[in-house]
Amino acid sequence: MTTSNTSTSTTPITPQPSGRRTTAPDPGRGNGRSDSTAADALLWIELLLRQFPELLVELAPSYRSPSALRATPAGSGPAPAGPTRAEREEALRAEQAHGLTPSGSRTSPVRLHISDAVRDITDGVIELDEAVHDRLRMPRPRREQVSGRLLRVAGLLDRAAADDVLLEHIRDEARRMARRCTRALGGAEPVVRVGGRCPWCDSVSLRAFPARRAVLCVNPACRCADPACDCRTDPAHRHAWSEGAWARLAAESGGDLAELTGATADTARREGGR
Repeated sequence: MTTSNTSTSTTPITPQPSGRRTTAPDPGRGNGRSDSTAADALLWIELLLRQFPELLVELAPSYRSPSALRATPAGSGPAPAGPTRAEREEALRAEQAHGLTPSGSRTSPVRLHISDAVRDITDGVIELDEAVHDRLRMPRPRREQVSGRLLRVAGLLDRAAADDVLLEHIRDEARRMARRCTRALGGAEPVVRVGGRCPWCDSVSLRAFPARRAVLCVNPACRCADPACDCRTDPAHRHAWSEGAWARLAAESGGDLAELTGATADTARREGGR
């Protein structure tokens, strides 16, 4: 099955809201950080290449084959014919474009979250491909399927390595789309256990959530002293420490800051290895 890859928009590459400069670094300057970012970007692209076809399979309507034998009660008329191939293709196009499903017999329910994920990832890959070519001052890329565009972007990572902003944009977009694909397929969010005891409840319940860049206490009975934290009023809420509080958390919990930082590293190797 194929998806439409037509698009007229090009997403400009913008820096993350951390105040980083938007100018490209000196092409002659190489560093380990760029190598690490490029390697992680490639791993996210490979993960997306593996999982996106599975998403298309999940989207395809599961009609009963017209050639399959059907049990027909004695004395009843002939069973109605199943949808033709053209009808199935038209139904799939309608579901992809509008989230609509035809009336009549089918064996799977409408799955709008799958359709939305396919559309979002398809559009995102198109825009990423075009943005990379624009940033590298290359001609606009020719139309291609999602897999072809991803392979094309992967092939340009060496050229993109001279531009930290471009390289991080590729990594971040590939990570976003791969993660959405994983979630749509039912994958769970990665969780990493970290050492130390929770400063609030003194239990060994600290967990790192790399996708959120946060550390949470997963003890349901834990309550902190911050009156603004929802863990005091919402039993389903967990107290969380963002990146700026990790050094203090390590000191108060008796944990190791290096271990904590490594556990919260949001890498494709961790996501794809689960």
